[in-house]
Amino acid sequence: MEVTAEKRELEFAAHKESEDRERVAVDLKAGLHPLKHKFVFWYTRRTPGVRTQTSYEDNIKKIVDFSTVEGFWVCYCHLARPSTLPSPTDLHLFKEGIRPLWEDAANCNGGKWIIRFKKAVSGRFWEDLVLALVGDQLDYGDNICGAVLSIRFNEDILSVWNRNASDQQAVMALRDAIKRHLKLPNGYVMEYKAHDASLRDNSSYRNTWIRG
Repeated sequence: MEVTAEKRELEFAAHKESEDRERVAVDLKAGLHPLKHKFVFWYTRRTPGVRTQTSYEDNIKKIVDFSTVEGFWVCYCHLARPSTLPSPTDLHLFKEGIRPLWEDAANCNGGKWIIRFKKAVSGRFWEDLVLALVGDQLDYGDNICGAVLSIRFNEDILSVWNRNASDQQAVMALRDAIKRHLKLPNGYVMEYKAHDASLRDNSSYRNTWIRG
């Protein structure tokens, strides 16, 4: 009998929930402060040329994972600051079990909100976004997969990835939560792009849907 993608996702979610409960119990017993989710930092140093799935996957490097408040600060304090990263590179923070790929099962039906900044001002916004994500402070948090800081030659870009691009209520609530936590002006323009559109045009940040 064929197993549908939805059924596989539900089975994965149930298994993940069981693992999370066990992890939290172990952390509490050790006197630590467990986070709701376990997270992984990834790093990508982009190479010139056309992006292919194989070449991109080869360039993604796992840095470290953490599941407690204490573990987060140990990791974060040792990460390079955004202002010191070369162009073009990406720093990713994703929930465990989700790779920073459009094609990942958790991402393939989703998309991302995009926030562009002038060079050298993204550091504070990235830190605020990381703290909001790790602390589960954003609305519809279970719909969030992760966040990316993209260092480019002429700008820095933050993006927040969500699971379901067709859930307009969750998509717009996430936009409002990002604006609120990053203290962006009401008129600040944010852009949204579904991952299937990125797959079609092989681009993360071109041909976006601008929604204010």
